[in-house]
Amino acid sequence: MLIRRLPILRGVSVGLVLPAYDPNVPKLRAYVDALLAELSPERVRIELDSPSGASFSFPEHPEVTVNTVGERRGKGLAITQGFDALDTDILAFADADGSTPADSIADVVSALPAVDLAVGSRRHPESRIQTHQSVVRRKLGDAFAATSRFLLPVSLYDYQCGAKAITSDAWREIREYLYESGFSWDVELVTVAAALDYEIREVPVAWEDDPHSTVNTPAAVKELARTVLTLRGRYDRIRGGVDDDSRTRLIDR
Repeated sequence: MLIRRLPILRGVSVGLVLPAYDPNVPKLRAYVDALLAELSPERVRIELDSPSGASFSFPEHPEVTVNTVGERRGKGLAITQGFDALDTDILAFADADGSTPADSIADVVSALPAVDLAVGSRRHPESRIQTHQSVVRRKLGDAFAATSRFLLPVSLYDYQCGAKAITSDAWREIREYLYESGFSWDVELVTVAAALDYEIREVPVAWEDDPHSTVNTPAAVKELARTVLTLRGRYDRIRGGVDDDSRTRLIDR
């Protein structure tokens, strides 16, 4: 059974980030309209990576802003910078391709503030898959989830779904430990949250795969494998108060 939606959030402000790279603009506009109708967020911030310089705007929606950056930052850095630009009680993100419908984003957001981090899940037994990923991507995703459950101390059906929400209080601490600028940002976020003893809830969602995804599957698999192996060691160090990663944190970029 899906959780009860937004009436529990009266008096709690919601900000939403949509990371986008080469989006289908008409489809994105329809998705934004649906999110506004379903969630009534105080702010929606589209983080647009646009090496070509192309952009767009939403003059009919003053609560929607488009931050256009002339390079491909990667999903993780785009969301991090988007979250840092918001001042709402709850911070959420949804992939701009609209694969997770607006009502499912509302289900994820509504898990807060009862928990600190809500994680949308395509692989949860109660999820509703409307169109599947390709067989190759689905099998790779299943293998990654199984490997992550084995290696990491936080057990989820799905680490990488493009629908998550976090309280601003939890974000202020977790952001200090984030390094992954790309596709593996999700699993890093979840693992750091667990290491810092934040409460996590997995929320089943509906899912409709976008066949025009810009994810480079072979590169993403390598990135995810490296990140999970790194996180296995970092988890204990973070819990012990010592995270000696020498890379540049996302918040310092």
